[in-house]
Amino acid sequence: MTRSAAAEIIREYGPYPGLDQVHGVTYDGKHPWFASGSKLNAIDPASGKLVRSIDAAAHAGTAFDGEHLFQIAEDRIQKIDAKTGRVIATIPAPGGGADSGLAWAEGSLWVGQYRERKIHQIDPETGAILRTIESNRFVTGVTWVDGELWHGTWEGDESDVRRIDPATGEVLERLEMPAGVGVSGLESDGGDRFYCGGGKSGTVRAVRRPRRV
Repeated sequence: MTRSAAAEIIREYGPYPGLDQVHGVTYDGKHPWFASGSKLNAIDPASGKLVRSIDAAAHAGTAFDGEHLFQIAEDRIQKIDAKTGRVIATIPAPGGGADSGLAWAEGSLWVGQYRERKIHQIDPETGAILRTIESNRFVTGVTWVDGELWHGTWEGDESDVRRIDPATGEVLERLEMPAGVGVSGLESDGGDRFYCGGGKSGTVRAVRRPRRV
């Protein structure tokens, strides 16, 4: 049975001048990052101020492997040196431009395919699809935390963050966003919060992750 609850929004970051879109979201252990079309932007989670920007095509999902940022740019995924901001490699994106969320886990990239309602596990060196998980809603952001697979959804005015069974795609838990509040990107901080991109609102929202009893 699917557990459902209202999402608890802890904090809202932004909007920021000149950055009117939030696509992918990731977390580097200290700062949440968001993709805004032509830049990747890092936020100080305490003050909410922007602390760094990298010029890069940034149209959809974003991920971090501990050293590199990965960023979907149209039909490809860029591997970016987080220290220098330089693109050091590029692989094809599995959806050929219809890709959404991006996450790093277990040595693989996990890519949401929005309207296809799928999540692909891909080889980060070649882009080869290793496995595909089906969802029953449009897939936006994707994140793994403590062995749990979560993804954002956004259809019409309805949006949620949901935990699914990675083997079957069955929905196990849903955090329902308020009406009209969408989730574009999604990333866990590894602790008690998810960072959720807010699309055209230009904001990033911190949502409380449910505690396990």
